[in-house]
Amino acid sequence: MTTSNPLRPAPVPPQHPAPRCAVLPAPPLPEADRRRLLDGTHHDPHAHLGAHPTGAGVVFRALRPFARAVAVLLDGARAELVDDGDGFFAATVPLKPMSGRDRPTVPPYELLVRYGAEPGRDELRTADPYRFLPALGEFDLHLVAEGRHEELWRALGAHPMTVAGVVGTRFTVWAPNARGVRVTGDFNCWDGTALPMRSLGATGVWELFVPRVGAGARYKFEIAGPDGSRSLRADPMARRTECPPATASVVETSTYEWQDGAWLAARAGRSHHDAPLSVYEVHLPSWRPGLGYRQLAEELPAYVKESGFTHVELMPVAEHPFGGSWGYQITGFYAPTARLGTPDDFRCLVDALHREGIGVLMDWVPAHFPKDDWALARFDGTPLYEPADPRRAEHPDWGTLEFDHGRREVRNFLVANAVYWCEEFHIDGLRVDAVASMLYLDYSRPEGGWTPNAFGGRENLDAVAFLQEMNATVHRRCPGVLTAAEESTAWDGVTRRTDEMGRSGFGGLGFGFKWNMGWMHDTLAYLAEEPVHRRWHHHDMTFAMVYAYSENYILPISHDEVVHGKRSLASKPPGDWWQRRASHRAYLGFTWAHPGKQLLFMGQEFAQGAEWSHEHGPDWWLLDPGYPAEPDHRGVRDLVRELNAEYRDAPALWQRDTDPAGFRWVEADAADDNVFAFLRFDADGAPLLAVSNFSPVVREGYRLGVPPAAASWREVLNTDAERFGGSGVRASGPLTAEPVAAHGLERSLRPTLPPLATVWFRPAG
Repeated sequence: MTTSNPLRPAPVPPQHPAPRCAVLPAPPLPEADRRRLLDGTHHDPHAHLGAHPTGAGVVFRALRPFARAVAVLLDGARAELVDDGDGFFAATVPLKPMSGRDRPTVPPYELLVRYGAEPGRDELRTADPYRFLPALGEFDLHLVAEGRHEELWRALGAHPMTVAGVVGTRFTVWAPNARGVRVTGDFNCWDGTALPMRSLGATGVWELFVPRVGAGARYKFEIAGPDGSRSLRADPMARRTECPPATASVVETSTYEWQDGAWLAARAGRSHHDAPLSVYEVHLPSWRPGLGYRQLAEELPAYVKESGFTHVELMPVAEHPFGGSWGYQITGFYAPTARLGTPDDFRCLVDALHREGIGVLMDWVPAHFPKDDWALARFDGTPLYEPADPRRAEHPDWGTLEFDHGRREVRNFLVANAVYWCEEFHIDGLRVDAVASMLYLDYSRPEGGWTPNAFGGRENLDAVAFLQEMNATVHRRCPGVLTAAEESTAWDGVTRRTDEMGRSGFGGLGFGFKWNMGWMHDTLAYLAEEPVHRRWHHHDMTFAMVYAYSENYILPISHDEVVHGKRSLASKPPGDWWQRRASHRAYLGFTWAHPGKQLLFMGQEFAQGAEWSHEHGPDWWLLDPGYPAEPDHRGVRDLVRELNAEYRDAPALWQRDTDPAGFRWVEADAADDNVFAFLRFDADGAPLLAVSNFSPVVREGYRLGVPPAAASWREVLNTDAERFGGSGVRASGPLTAEPVAAHGLERSLRPTLPPLATVWFRPAG
């Protein structure tokens, strides 16, 4: 449906003009109401505008600034309204009441508004916005007031619809403290004088049905605040926006036809904890700069499938004004960024990934929002989405405002938003950003710069309740969808059920997974050390197993670790080019074998040497044939493919990720050798042995204990293989388990350990 502009006159046939009917003067409009309507501060414009039966007939009143004349068309007749000044036109049409009634019934009618000097030219024929009852039902309003509307996007925002045979758009917005709200857009030359909205009582919702406005129309709300302020605001519930730096909301209707029914049916019965889960993290605008959603749908699924990842994780997709925030400072929580296309274009991308068997996770940011004066900050002239106490509202790290998670309407806005992405865009999981900043009232705040909770503690009880409600609601409504928390502290029970109490006295937060930030920091610190010094940091690589089963973990090598001077993953290790690349490969092999799910940021799968730039993205040219170092980069890319393939093929690496019995250290204390070895077991007890040698020394005949069940073992992955860019040192052919006890096990192997490499072994046959 194309944009409809009520100021673009509808053709009015000049022949057979409707006969004019006599009119009587209209009762005068009270001066106070007149001023409030003109000022945009009237809570009930429908009480004065539109059609109102009286004993003398029906009073018609319209507010049409800049119009030269307004007439009412009804029942084949035309009634000219009298110009009452300031854009008001009114008259009483002496219609007779039906039998048994004391007042006439208002018949269907239209307005004929003339803006030009010549009759018959520059005329607009339209239904009157003020002849319609509220298009939002009582049950919707009840749920909004209770903060329990799980499909809030269907109640608020802009929705094209047909009311009483009239095509238009219903506009609704929550602004409880506003003195008045008007709709403005490209359909009224951005002058909202003629379209004041009505307040729907204590809910704080304002509503207006505007005829002739359809999908594609740009709009904002003009809000008069209680402090005398006036501002033009983008719709918090807009499902589409203009492309930044433009800031208007856009009326949207989806026409996309999904083709991923089989995927969704399978997803509903899927368990992620005992299944393979390896994630490719993507910043869509820079993965292939210049590609929109539909072009990405042609390239990204094939690349991810070929690389062997089970899922992609998209850095925030919701609309954000500043591209340099990478999407983490959101203003349009219900709208995919217009930088890459329309919402249906984004649906196409998700659909394409699903059809290739790839799950889609996305970053979700319910902690904070930017201060732009056209967005959420002081939305109705008062702190609305943010706490009123500035000590609680200001986020000290990012120059943003925190959400007031204790306000039921704000909590509803966010919980419904989580459901919205999963149901409307078929998103398979939400990675919740900055959870620690939500959980603690003193997060990044100095002493005296925060207010304790009701019990005198530092825990944000409102945020805890919000996260519990969000997780419970998403998991109930969207079976098979996972949630993951970026939480960097030792908060107890992040992935515990919300009805299970923990040591802290709180119920679990209900997440499916938690990013293991401690593992990430420790292991990357170890990787950055010279091999000769790694002996002093050996337990940085083993410490995570002390708490590995306290939560359900994802092991994240994310975008945060390859920007702002932290260097790319391939550039973190010391040494020459070969040593850095070898350490990179060995680390990936260690990570894929370690308990927990894997996440790798784009560019690191082919060992990009430079830090990530959101402006130009990965250095794809490193893979071009003929580039001097191209075999090394292609080798690392091939390694990642094989890691993912072997990972999927080895249930020992994922089937018992949350079960301590699925892991056993073989060698955790060989600090002088820089060697780590451990066993993983599947549900039937079948083992996989992973051995990492983080020294540049070949270790011949390195004895390692193994379970007694298998007599012969074979090498299934070696990060030092020549095809990956390694030196080609192998552990030798099938290894026979000798009847020599080692590491508390009855039998042992004596493989050769390649330098700076990880090797996986499985029982032969």
